[in-house]
Amino acid sequence: MTKVEYQFSEKKVVYYFDADFSYLEQIAPKDNTVLITDENVFQLQQQKFEGWKTIVIKAGEEHKQQSTVDAIIQQLIAMEADRKTFIVGVGGGVVTDITGYAASVYMRGLKFGFVPTTILSMVDASIGGKNGVDVGVYKNLVGMIKQPEFLLFDYSLLQTLPYEQWINGFAEVIKHACIKDTVLFSTLEKFTLHDFTADTTLLAELIERNVKIKTSVVVEDEFEQGDRKLLNFGHTIGHAIENLHHLLHGHAISIGMVAACNLSEQINGFHFEEAIRIVKLLAKYHLPVDVETEYEKVFDVLKMDKKRSKNEINFILLNKIGEAVIKPIQLDELHKHLKEIL
Repeated sequence: MTKVEYQFSEKKVVYYFDADFSYLEQIAPKDNTVLITDENVFQLQQQKFEGWKTIVIKAGEEHKQQSTVDAIIQQLIAMEADRKTFIVGVGGGVVTDITGYAASVYMRGLKFGFVPTTILSMVDASIGGKNGVDVGVYKNLVGMIKQPEFLLFDYSLLQTLPYEQWINGFAEVIKHACIKDTVLFSTLEKFTLHDFTADTTLLAELIERNVKIKTSVVVEDEFEQGDRKLLNFGHTIGHAIENLHHLLHGHAISIGMVAACNLSEQINGFHFEEAIRIVKLLAKYHLPVDVETEYEKVFDVLKMDKKRSKNEINFILLNKIGEAVIKPIQLDELHKHLKEIL
């Protein structure tokens, strides 16, 4: 196990890489900790939850709503959880987002930590302190930024991860390469998804590299006033189509990245050949690169995106692979482009 501390604005967050789930007992008092997980993780890892107070929620993005948080709070009340109770989210991005939100509002804030169980949550969702829920089709519209006490990375939890969730997670890995890391992009071109699932050392290196990329960005811009916005590459359109079409997050972000590449070509001088490399890489990792959709419906959702300010929206475009920029685009201009890029 490797222990690394990162200093955020208000606290240090401890990352435990290549740890074992059993180490959780050393950092979260078992007699006053509540684990939150979903039905899928609980069923697959049931023995790990023995002896822990556990709240099990329904699995899936459709349950990332305020009603689920209300149900968690009712169970915390029934457990007589107090201000010293520690909360730990064990699961994918939906679980960690909900856990951080519920812990932050219960009794005006409890300490919490995460044990991510998917590629997506390990490299992206559990990192950075964004906690919240969707409101209908509007992604992550309600929530706050509050950092966990720790992240515990037990790579063995990935052994039960369904193959489609491996694919789902690699969208965020490819995103990091597109915006910040040409070496990572070349590494992904060199290997295949099978290589990473079969080689635990290669996988650990990949996860830790991605964790470092995202954490470094967040440490410098925790509250998304500048470069943290770059992490939204592919997410503006991706979020709009994710709940409209009931897509997995990574699938929607993959399609969103292709759309952002197309937009980058049209208004930012991004080279067609580089765009082709990105599309080929997404396809290589079995991610979708298009979807049949109604661009007017997508635009209606886009208008409520958190990155909108009055009549413009901050879009993340590429200058080249490994170099992203923030580009404010007028909504009426974006509306004109949508029909061509989707």
